[in-house]
Amino acid sequence: MTDSELRKPEWLKIKLNTNEQYTGLKKMMREKKLHTVCEEAKCPNIHECWAVRKTATFMILGSVCTRACRFCAVQTGLPTELDWQEPERVVESVEQMGLKHVVITAVARDDLKDGGAKVFAETVRAVRRRNPFCSIEVLPSDMNGEYDNLKILMDAMPAILNHNIETVKRLTPRVRARATYERSLEFLKRAKQINPTIPTKSSIMIGLGETKEEIIETMDDLRFNDVDIMTIGQYLQPTKRHLKVQKYWSPEEFAELKSIAMSKGFSHCEAGPLVRSSYHADEQVRAVKVNV
Repeated sequence: MTDSELRKPEWLKIKLNTNEQYTGLKKMMREKKLHTVCEEAKCPNIHECWAVRKTATFMILGSVCTRACRFCAVQTGLPTELDWQEPERVVESVEQMGLKHVVITAVARDDLKDGGAKVFAETVRAVRRRNPFCSIEVLPSDMNGEYDNLKILMDAMPAILNHNIETVKRLTPRVRARATYERSLEFLKRAKQINPTIPTKSSIMIGLGETKEEIIETMDDLRFNDVDIMTIGQYLQPTKRHLKVQKYWSPEEFAELKSIAMSKGFSHCEAGPLVRSSYHADEQVRAVKVNV
């Protein structure tokens, strides 16, 4: 079935809440020249997270990614130079927004020897110095499998290390650019080896043509590599240039997948049509009893 034959179901239609608090936060982001994956990835939950839950996902290391994944709306091209003032601007935004939980992610910077790890780590430390009661989750790329770079990031002691496997093994070559299924699993495994006390997390999006059996196989692979938290959400085509949706999974199917995931030993699983990697991330911290 082609995307043109698929009608977006009612459960994927959301009511936007562009209240004064939301518009004020958006203006602040522009003034500080900061990027959020909430905006760049066209997240459907941005209004709830920013205005209600006091959580946000900052995207550092610029706004241009060196990879061109076929599901992602982030701009691809030649990145700009590193901005060493970026960590401080993130800190100021966390303070002004009164965030309780912050997710720090980044574009892939395959052009950098350290993959951006030093700026990443400094951002974590800066947020913690000025906002000691805000829990911090990091969401890096695979850093080309350079595990010395991963250690730099882990040494900054984030509350959660999140790295998304994105899709099932069979579809990875078609969906992701320069990333492999095996490398992502190894990345998550190494993170736990570096510091077993830091919970790990990974996410997949479904609706790209995977089977239920393949999703379950992905669950098993993540648990085999000691991943603690899993999120499962519906893939939505961001533009006509990106991969088409092959199936809209129902809320009932998501509920079943969550039940299966929890039976396999995950500390927490967030699953639903509008779930994204950082959705209800504050609750996930509490679920794994992270001491921040």
